[in-house]
Amino acid sequence: MEQVKTNEAKVWFITGTSRGFGRVWTEAALQRGDKVAATARNTDSIADLKEKYGNNVLTLPLDVTDPAQVKAAVAAAHQHFGKLDIVINNAGYSLVSTIEEARADEIRALYDTNVLGPVSVIQAVLPIMRAQGYGHIVGTSSNLGHFVIPVIGYYASSKWAFEAIHESLATEVKPFGIKVTIVEPGAYATEFGSEQSLKFSAPMPEYDAIRAAVFGDIGKYERGNPEATGPAILALADATEPPLRLFLGRTNLDGIKETYAERIRVWEEWQHVAVAAQG
Repeated sequence: MEQVKTNEAKVWFITGTSRGFGRVWTEAALQRGDKVAATARNTDSIADLKEKYGNNVLTLPLDVTDPAQVKAAVAAAHQHFGKLDIVINNAGYSLVSTIEEARADEIRALYDTNVLGPVSVIQAVLPIMRAQGYGHIVGTSSNLGHFVIPVIGYYASSKWAFEAIHESLATEVKPFGIKVTIVEPGAYATEFGSEQSLKFSAPMPEYDAIRAAVFGDIGKYERGNPEATGPAILALADATEPPLRLFLGRTNLDGIKETYAERIRVWEEWQHVAVAAQG
């Protein structure tokens, strides 16, 4: 993996920096001397970054579901630092619900944050990156961007949409010198399971058994150390040719291989039906 060697500090714009990966990656960049526009819904949660890193960090209030606030935050970061090298779309949450249980407003709210919010950020930073002639947009997805487990199907569906948007984006902006990477973490010991990162639909007793089974399985997952992801994100930021997708964690690849092997098996089994349907 070839990497850029430069003494110039990179400028990052990161959403969802109050906790979890966003916090880890913000501090990783700052600790090596880069500059970060760190955003969160409540800037009180990131006030300590300013105290610790001084002028290398700009803390900004940002609710990604507010397009006007997104534009203002991006403009403020660009005006303050003079450029934007790496933009990380990290803000998001999970809706815990079977497909039957969720209300339409709950699904819309999930998509507002997990899909439309990142799109607002992308659309706000692209004019800046096009003018620069370079930039790297990084989207925090999940290994659930490739497969689904029950009870968090809506969350997984938001990541499938997220992945499709970023994959299309990568091709569209390549002529402008802009790179795109989808980061896909597996299970980590972050605050993603906290009340701030999970929302629950009203449960139906008909699904109690499957809900208990799913969360029983999730409780057995081997969880990675979030702090260990910092060097991986720095390596990604420094790569001259970053990958479109990057798994985080050692268990993802084996699971994805099994998932796609089974899909291919079924497609091949039904290929005679598919061919006949050609007409």
